[in-house]
Amino acid sequence: MVAKFDTYAEAVDFVDQLIRHEFPAPMVAIVGSDLRSVERVRGKLSYGSVALRGAIAGSWVGLILGMFLGQPTTGGSTGSPLGAVIVISAGVGMLINIVRFSLSRNRHEFSSASAVIAARYDVVVPHPLAGRAQQAMEEHQRECVNGQHGHKN
Repeated sequence: MVAKFDTYAEAVDFVDQLIRHEFPAPMVAIVGSDLRSVERVRGKLSYGSVALRGAIAGSWVGLILGMFLGQPTTGGSTGSPLGAVIVISAGVGMLINIVRFSLSRNRHEFSSASAVIAARYDVVVPHPLAGRAQQAMEEHQRECVNGQHGHKN
């Protein structure tokens, strides 16, 4: 281990410094420790919001399918096959999302995003290169003291 950091951004900045000092990038790893899962609630789910999201997703699928599989309309036709494919796909997407939401309704009624966050980040290099990394670290610290960079190690 060459250095310890409280945030991932600090560890990344330090690795950037190592690489700027000609340290071989494939020999560096950032290792997170004391992992925890964090789930951030993004909003409330309702049948309306689920249906709208399904319609939007279905419309995109319909647009792509219509462009690849659709044929241009002839002079006598009044409707657009591409438009019909988009509308039908939006309806199918809406229906699928509503059914999925109905079946999983007992779990929760909110949308969320999960992330794994570490309490500490260690920058590690192979033992034979530790001296070279230490030199780069010392040069990095001199730059920090001179006010060029605001990193913590």
